[in-house]
Amino acid sequence: MHTVWKGAISFGLVHVPVKMFSATEDKDISMRYVHKECGSPLSYVRKCPVCEEEVGWEEISRGYEYEKGKFVLFEKEELDQLAGENNKNITILDFVDLKEIDPIYFQKTYYLSPDQAGTNAYRLLMEAMRQSGKIGIAKMAIRSKSSLAAIRVLDDCLSIETIFYPDEIRPISQVPNLPEKAEVNDKELDMARLLIDQLSTPFDPEKYTDDYRERLLDLINSKVTGEEIKIAPARQETNVVDLMAALQASIEAVKPIGTDPGTATKPRKKTTRKTAAKEPAAKASGDQTEPEGPKPKRRTKSKKTETGS
Repeated sequence: MHTVWKGAISFGLVHVPVKMFSATEDKDISMRYVHKECGSPLSYVRKCPVCEEEVGWEEISRGYEYEKGKFVLFEKEELDQLAGENNKNITILDFVDLKEIDPIYFQKTYYLSPDQAGTNAYRLLMEAMRQSGKIGIAKMAIRSKSSLAAIRVLDDCLSIETIFYPDEIRPISQVPNLPEKAEVNDKELDMARLLIDQLSTPFDPEKYTDDYRERLLDLINSKVTGEEIKIAPARQETNVVDLMAALQASIEAVKPIGTDPGTATKPRKKTTRKTAAKEPAAKASGDQTEPEGPKPKRRTKSKKTETGS
């Protein structure tokens, strides 16, 4: 793994020298823009529109546009000085319960490993956090950007996840067209909960795959080998009008094979006197079946007998 940052975790007067490595990687398939006419890849050029010439990295500084077309400029050294000690330190401010942090705050995960002679302090911090069940909330700076971070134990490794500051989370009140509070249909609610129950399972990340990426790789390989390519048109989605029917169809679709289609939704038949009288006879007969053959005809009373004439 490539080291993306070096510094130390500090909590109280304890310092733990660490190296930081990215815990995730982008598996997106990279594509370039290509000139259709000649097949050449296009390049991006840093060009000054006033001087009309290309600009090298050594001639570039950072600038903030405070008015249209007006900038204040900063050199890299100035921005590094602003970061100060945080540039090399992960300072733990508090220890909290992980369940208290909403997932909306999390950004990116990194692994931390001990650096130099920090193995003992690293092991001590990890074991203390494991036994306490707490995670550390810390401040740090990566690439001159100050970040909040959550330090926690993953197996036998310390991980750190950058998290947003509260003022970086947009309020829900800004979301348009949210439904107003209204009564929910009880039958639809029961069906929705039943569907959730049938889809509930322990989380297994290995079962989830990037289907689009796999299809794209197959398409790339087909094009490379010169195979004829036919892509089936996507099925057009239809607007669901009957919510109850959609819930019923969803439940039927996720039922295990061999399950009675009416088991989950149809109510049990009420036992009447007639069916109760028949049940003992049926049980007594067990699994025995009658030999096939013509069934005896039932004798019926004539109309004369019935009318008494």
